[in-house]
Formats: sequence, C-alpha cells, structure tokens
Amino acid sequence: MSFTKTLMATVLAASFAVPAFADGMVVQDAYFRTSGAMAKSGAAFMDLINQSDQDDRLIAASSDLAMRVELHTHKETGDGIMQMVEVEEGFPIAANGMHSLARGGDHVMFMGLTRAVEDGDVITVTLTFEQSGDLVVEIPVDLTRQDGMSQSMNGNSG
Repeated sequence: MSFTKTLMATVLAASFAVPAFADGMVVQDAYFRTSGAMAKSGAAFMDLINQSDQDDRLIAASSDLAMRVELHTHKETGDGIMQMVEVEEGFPIAANGMHSLARGGDHVMFMGLTRAVEDGDVITVTLTFEQSGDLVVEIPVDLTRQDGMSQSMNGNSG
C-alpha cells in the first residue's frame, strides 16, 4: 500500500473511531479484521461501556456484511485446544462497568462475508442490548492492528 493510501486509510479509520452512544451504552475503540482478502469470515472487537446504573447485556449483532453474525468466545476443550463457540446468552455489562471484546476472547463473529473488505473500509453493525436497545455503529476495518492495542476510556488495555 502506498504512503498516500496508508495515510488516507488511517485518517478515515480515525474519523470513525469516535465513540458511539445508545441510552447509557458507549461503544469505543471498535475495529474489524479478517485473516486476508479471500476470507469468508471476520471478527469485530470493541469496548462496551455501560454508563447507566442498570446492568445490561449485548444479546445480538447484525450486519449486511455477512450471512450470519454471532456473539462468540474462545473456550478450552479438555485437551488444551481453544475452540470458538457461540455465546447465545450474550455478554453482560455491569452497571457503570465495561466489557471488552478482544482477540482471543469475546468477539462479534461474521460468517459468510458478502463482500471483500480492505484496510480502511468501514462496516455498519447493529448491536442489540437487552436494556439499551439497538445501537448502529460504523466500525473501521483494520487488518494490521496487533494484539493488545485496544484502549478503553480509562486507559486500560483490552
């Protein structure tokens, strides 16, 4: 990628890095990635911050980017192997708390991608919370981001 294209992608991604809000719920530092240009699946990672005095739960996600969008986590099978599994009950976010969706842990999984994505693209995702309702977020595609780069509002790593 040329310097100009890289710079444009960075500026575009930064412009969408602004937190999204819905009735006390804040989504911050979201990004989407795939394993490569021909990937049939991908994942989104973000910090979910509950600024209300009521517990909430992320119960679903949807996007026209994929045929199926599910909430997933990694669990160890008994033999030391990590397996990705759907979390049908969703992810709880305590009142005035935070839940990080991060690589190697909880995440939003996109299966059967309907189009290819490139670094710097932006995807639209609807997150559904049990109490806060639907929140539409614009998530930048970042194919170069490394583990441990997520930062929450209070500076903790995600």
